[in-house]
Formats: sequence, C-alpha cells, structure tokens
Amino acid sequence: MSVCLLVPRIASVVGTRLLSSMAQALQTHEVIPDVVDKVPASVLNVTYPNNLGVEIGKVLTPTLVKDQPTVQWDGEANAFYTLCMTDPDAPSRQNPKFREWHHWLVGNIPGSDVSKGETLSQYIGSGPPQGTGLHRYVFLLYKQPGKLTFDEKRLTNRSGDNRGKFSIRKFAAKYKLGDPIAGNMYQAEYDDYVPILYKQLEG
Repeated sequence: MSVCLLVPRIASVVGTRLLSSMAQALQTHEVIPDVVDKVPASVLNVTYPNNLGVEIGKVLTPTLVKDQPTVQWDGEANAFYTLCMTDPDAPSRQNPKFREWHHWLVGNIPGSDVSKGETLSQYIGSGPPQGTGLHRYVFLLYKQPGKLTFDEKRLTNRSGDNRGKFSIRKFAAKYKLGDPIAGNMYQAEYDDYVPILYKQLEG
C-alpha cells in the first residue's frame, strides 16, 4: 500500500478512536443524557489563558477559568454557528434544581471567529458554591441553518439573573440547530476566586 493511501486511513482510525473515547467520556460524566442526547462528532478545542487546554472530565479551578477562553474549530466560511457553555449541576449535582445555569452563549458566529458573533450572554467563569462538589461545565457548538434573529434578553457578566433554568436542548430546538457538532467539558469545584466572582455578579 502506498503512503498516500495509508495516511487518510490512519487519520480515519485516529478520528474514530477519538470520537469513541469522547463518546465514552461524555457518557461516563453523564453529559449524555443530562445535557444533550447525542455525542457530538468532534472535540471542541477550548484553551484558557496560559495555554491551558480543556480535556473532557479534567478538573480545573475557578481561578484558572475566570477569563474567557479561546475556542477553535474548522468553520465553513459562509456558515454561522452557536457556541454555548453550560453547567447542569446548579446548585449541585445532587440537587440540580436550577439546571442548567448557562455561562456563555454566542450566536451568529461567522466561520469560526467568536469575536464577530452575536453575544447573547457574556462569559462568566465557574462559580460553584462552597460544599457542592464538582460541577460539570459543558461546551457545545452548533451549526446554524443560516443567520438567525435571536429574541433572548442580552445578559452581561455583571449579574447572574436569567442564567438559571436554561436548557441548551430547548434553545437548539427553538432555533432548529439540530444536534451539536462539537463539544468538550471540564469539572470544577469551589476555590477562593468564587467569592470574588459573586461580588462581580452583584453588579
């Protein structure tokens, strides 16, 4: 077999293995079915400052994720995307009565340039209450059917109002986004940064 034929086959095997391990990881952490119904086709590349990469299930601290991350994917030039970061474990995984508390929501992203998208909810880092254990923070990317008109109230990062009882499932259904095409997640629990974040949210 020539090298030319072998390379795509190797890439395909690596891609299949990656998808399989992602599926297993998302199911292990019960992102499926708590947040979405299907495993996204690819892993979303999420990087926090200091080159800190998100890996499915990895435990990070609120201090490390306080600033908006860089999110990258192979976007189609003429397509629009929606990006969401959501926590299904509010106020705790044992008692998720505010599921989901969404941390970031950007729509109408052209290609893969998040900075040119329409920010519906500004980024807020992880702020799990003390004593509530690990929370899951899930990133999901959807390809839109076209440019959309969103009627959601725009939310700043100076208040926690209107963040809870969100459902990315319902949001996706409302705007006919289909299933997510990429995803990732990390876990975090309380640290000393959380009270600072709460003060910010008192606005």
